[in-house]
Amino acid sequence: MSDRHLTEGKTISRDEIPPETDGFLGGRLRLRQSGKGYRAGMDAALLAAACDAKTGDRVVEAGCGPGAVLLSAAFRRPDAAFTGLEMDPAALALAQDNIILNCLADRVTVQAADIGKPFAQLNLPPFDGALANPPFFDDPDALRAPRPEKQAAWMAQGGLQAWTIFLLKSVREGGTITVIHRADRLADLLAQLGPKAGSFQVRPIHPFADAPAKRVLVRARKTGKAPLQLLPPVILHDRDGGKHTPHADALLRGEAALEWA
Repeated sequence: MSDRHLTEGKTISRDEIPPETDGFLGGRLRLRQSGKGYRAGMDAALLAAACDAKTGDRVVEAGCGPGAVLLSAAFRRPDAAFTGLEMDPAALALAQDNIILNCLADRVTVQAADIGKPFAQLNLPPFDGALANPPFFDDPDALRAPRPEKQAAWMAQGGLQAWTIFLLKSVREGGTITVIHRADRLADLLAQLGPKAGSFQVRPIHPFADAPAKRVLVRARKTGKAPLQLLPPVILHDRDGGKHTPHADALLRGEAALEWA
């Protein structure tokens, strides 16, 4: 990676990166994020760590926001190409800037897209893999309304089903779909992907070893037929001070990946 970057039309040195820029993968990846909107964190890091794209693969992220997952996955998988889709113009502009900031324009692109509309309208060939961190809620009565700047990240227009329909259309036969979501929506994810996808693998994400899972990573293969597999969990924190476990810390730093069976 070069020690100089482009942002807002200017060439800047690494030391001059704006203070609102956050570090990912142990500081190797820089990400400009909105000061008021949704800010990527552990969920984004886990989803990127779960991307297992092979050499020559094309991967799409539905709802890429400013590009935390998209760019982290691209950094981890240097022989694959990535496309991010985003509806919000401000987030899309940040994603475009972040691609340049991290010198990844040769393998990463983003474009405007509404997940609630058919994938075919994008005139893109199906991808080898798809990633998504869908909004966690689709019922406005289920939680206190988020600030307008965060609403699109928390509330899924068209519900979770709109996302699963889009993801299924976005990948080729045999392509993979990898999603991180609330653990209590696991049954919904499996049911909605199930008619046209299979070979499910589920990895629970626990805040502590003795606490219920709060998140799940689900990987499905379009037209897959293999039996469902429940994989070993990821434990995020130790009870001793609430620090990240060594495994979680390695995932955050990009020093480990979440492998699939």
